[in-house]
Amino acid sequence: MRCGKMAAPPPPPAAGAPGAWGGVRRRCQRLLYWVPVLFISSILCWSYYAYVTQLCLLTMTNIGEKVVCLVAYHIFFMLFVWSYWKTIFTLPMNPSKEFHLSYSDKESLEREPRGESQQEVLRRAAKDLPIYTRTMSGAIRYCDRCHLVKPDRCHHCSVCDKCILKMDHHCPWVNNCVGFSNYKFFLLFLAYSLVYCLFIAATDLQYFIKFWTNGLPDTQAKFHIMFLFFAAAMFSVSLSSLFGYHCWLVSKNKSTLEVFRAPIFRHRTDKNGFSLGFSKNLRQVFGDEKKYWLLPVFSSLGDGCSFPTCLVNQDPEQASTPGGLNSTSKNENHLFPAKPLRDSQSHLLTDTPSWSETSVKAEKGKVGMNNPALTMENET
Repeated sequence: MRCGKMAAPPPPPAAGAPGAWGGVRRRCQRLLYWVPVLFISSILCWSYYAYVTQLCLLTMTNIGEKVVCLVAYHIFFMLFVWSYWKTIFTLPMNPSKEFHLSYSDKESLEREPRGESQQEVLRRAAKDLPIYTRTMSGAIRYCDRCHLVKPDRCHHCSVCDKCILKMDHHCPWVNNCVGFSNYKFFLLFLAYSLVYCLFIAATDLQYFIKFWTNGLPDTQAKFHIMFLFFAAAMFSVSLSSLFGYHCWLVSKNKSTLEVFRAPIFRHRTDKNGFSLGFSKNLRQVFGDEKKYWLLPVFSSLGDGCSFPTCLVNQDPEQASTPGGLNSTSKNENHLFPAKPLRDSQSHLLTDTPSWSETSVKAEKGKVGMNNPALTMENET
């Protein structure tokens, strides 16, 4: 190629080329992922027509009952749709740039054989990062697909092909990952959908009974009323169990993934390592300002990259040292990083002097600067 002339762009792949078929397959998969969302949306649209038109406007005869039911229904309907929309279209948050390996670290990691060289690369990259959890083998949690050191409670989603902060699960019903950025919206979506179904079932019950006792005229509204009650009752049962489960998760400050595999800290696995007590666990998800708790607006504490833990001030060396043999470890520095938590998270650590669930005594001024990297283990 002569100097000053641009190279011709590569030709597009042929129709039968593997790359072309791969692109078509990915587009089809993306479309299929929206099928559950369209299913829920279609049921919601039909329920609106059945309740507002067929039940309230055409079947109810009492004007006061019509007004009360229509006003209450539209309030629940608006909150349901609002929280569902926010859960679907709020983008999951990814780790910040400080957790990504630099270009030179990536090259070193790929070039060096497994061993001390790779340990040194990860140790250098993670020494100032606020991470406390490890892999099952004790290594720093590293994602070889995103090329980053995973923050605490961060996991790689195989569907989104990204690392998601405080990932709970990938939900097909919202076609999105439920994590730090939209977990509050997901909880409100479950809550308002449950209230929506219970309200429909309660107000439709008397007309459903009239249907079976032939107290209603034989019209089209008759069948809408019957199926509306069945759908609302069935969804209420499934939603109540799911909502109750996630309320328990919030009270314990756990994610769905952490229930199946407890977080592993420096010296041991601790299923309650992130639990700070019921009140603080609740505030971590819903925030400090109670006026925003019931609204699908973001109010969670922190940045999703670091979380207070009841083990943050505990000496990791003493935790695994047999009694009577820890006299030398008392003078050693802690192996937890000294980078402070975000203010909105760290104030949770200072509200009370002790933890109600862990009874761990805090020791002041003993947080060190180093971060252990025993072995490298790629985790997806």
